[in-house]
Amino acid sequence: MVTTELIPVPAFTDNYIWLVCKDGHAVVVDPGQSAPVQAVLDEHNLVLDAILLTHHHADHVGGVLALQQRTGATVYGPASEKLPACDHRLQEGDTVQFPAVGLQLSVLDVPGHTAGHIAYFGTLPSGKPLVFCGDTLFAAGCGRLFEGTPAQMLNSLGKLRALPPETLVCCAHEYTLANLRWALQVEPGNPVLQQRWKADSQLRSDGVPTLPSTMALELDTNPFLRVSQTSVAKAAADYAKARLDTSVDIFACLREWKNNF
Repeated sequence: MVTTELIPVPAFTDNYIWLVCKDGHAVVVDPGQSAPVQAVLDEHNLVLDAILLTHHHADHVGGVLALQQRTGATVYGPASEKLPACDHRLQEGDTVQFPAVGLQLSVLDVPGHTAGHIAYFGTLPSGKPLVFCGDTLFAAGCGRLFEGTPAQMLNSLGKLRALPPETLVCCAHEYTLANLRWALQVEPGNPVLQQRWKADSQLRSDGVPTLPSTMALELDTNPFLRVSQTSVAKAAADYAKARLDTSVDIFACLREWKNNF
């Protein structure tokens, strides 16, 4: 691997563990299981330099100890969350560098799904920006609010939607088709959304990941990033059978709608 490669490693039933590798070195993001990661490391004869964590949930951290013990990799994670291991505690404004794989990442605080959730934003050597956003932003969806408020999550999503449109969205679950089914209920007349449903349905039928997405595609099709759109606001008010006066109200209604979908 002479050039930097970005690999989604399937885990559990619908997780993706992200691996960035180059010249025999690798960095892994949110290894909920160690075995799938170790298999890729062995197959490509890679040395694991670092483990990056976005939040504390077991399906994101379950493989950390085994990987660290086997490889000696340095672990990075959110400053305020309880993690199985963490050598460097991170918060918004921090930067981490992994020159062996050509990656420098800036940390964003994105609470909502969990209280201390973070994301990592950077640029591949090819010039392509990317964000590892864990369970904050999904393809056509967002994470459930287990520890945060609608206002927190909407603010966190605002940080992500402000990233460059070409940013690769490296989220942690293959929830895309289920999210698109719901999004089509919110905006049935959205032509970009209709096309995305066809394209991503074909990808899944071929056994191909729908990820990474791009921020541009999310801005065009993800209801949670489109609360200011008249069509989305009206759909939310119709679902709530009530007037929704603020973006937070609209977002909270959409999250409840998706929870019950």
